[in-house]
Amino acid sequence: MLFALDAMGGDFAPEAPCRGAILACNENPDLTVALIGIRDQIEPHLEKAPSDVRKRISIVEASEVIGMGDNPAASIRGKKNSSLRIAMEMVRSQEAVGCISAGNTGAIVAGGVLVVGRIKGIDRPGLAVPIPALERTSLLLDVGATVRCKAINLYQFARMGSIYMRALSGIEKPTVGLFANGSEDIKGDEDIKGAREMLTESDLNFHGLVEGKDVPLGRTDVVVCDGFTGNALIKFGEGIGVVVQTIIKEELEGRIIPKIGVALMMPSLKKIWARFEHEKNGGSPLLGVDGLVIKAHGNSKENAIAGALHVARNFAQLKGTDLIRASLD
Repeated sequence: MLFALDAMGGDFAPEAPCRGAILACNENPDLTVALIGIRDQIEPHLEKAPSDVRKRISIVEASEVIGMGDNPAASIRGKKNSSLRIAMEMVRSQEAVGCISAGNTGAIVAGGVLVVGRIKGIDRPGLAVPIPALERTSLLLDVGATVRCKAINLYQFARMGSIYMRALSGIEKPTVGLFANGSEDIKGDEDIKGAREMLTESDLNFHGLVEGKDVPLGRTDVVVCDGFTGNALIKFGEGIGVVVQTIIKEELEGRIIPKIGVALMMPSLKKIWARFEHEKNGGSPLLGVDGLVIKAHGNSKENAIAGALHVARNFAQLKGTDLIRASLD
């Protein structure tokens, strides 16, 4: 099972992608990875890889890099020898099962549409990410692929999210919620109202509108929103996590009794923190493109890259793209 990994994408490239590939291949004997990028920059990071793992990691030369600040569509069209473009072309030609990148989000979405291509019947792709909630793990989409959405885009996100969540969790009829500024039917703009009408008339298990407080409570299995809103929700949640950890550390400094209490609670605390460990689910599938494309966080380090490879492997085993395509057919 070969995956194309953009070794030049992300804040810590190429070290993080290289180390992440080694880590993922070490944990999964059936995994093989093609690192796409500048060979001279990649090879030093593979020197300490175990011999059995190194055999399953290859290098595909790419002479160009798409930077975080590059124009997405123009760079995908213009930089045909870039690591991201080559990784996408390997998916299109079926040389690779899927591609993974922590690089420019806009370029990844543009490459998914322009190079890999959209599934027939899907107008815009959506990035989906599982988020830990009180009652369940919910799937949130879109989180950045399509910033402004029409009603039909939101409806299609709901359908793709429901299919993916059913495969991911085994829930026969995942509940679907449409994010709005309130749960009453009168809430939302014209696109929200249009999407609500379409979802109400569909065969999906639609549970109506959900608002901000419903997302961490896990009111529904799938939460649908436009890419701007979803990205803001994810980033806000990440910030809250950092704040909570910082406050706990500050409160414990120099206090013996609280430290003893924390030490006794450590097994339970580790289980709690594990639920919110984003690096285990280090990648978001780009649903709606006709191939497996995974977007990792821009600041991903080796554990998160390995997590993105695990997500890609699981998505391939679930035949996620085939399920969405078949459902639309």
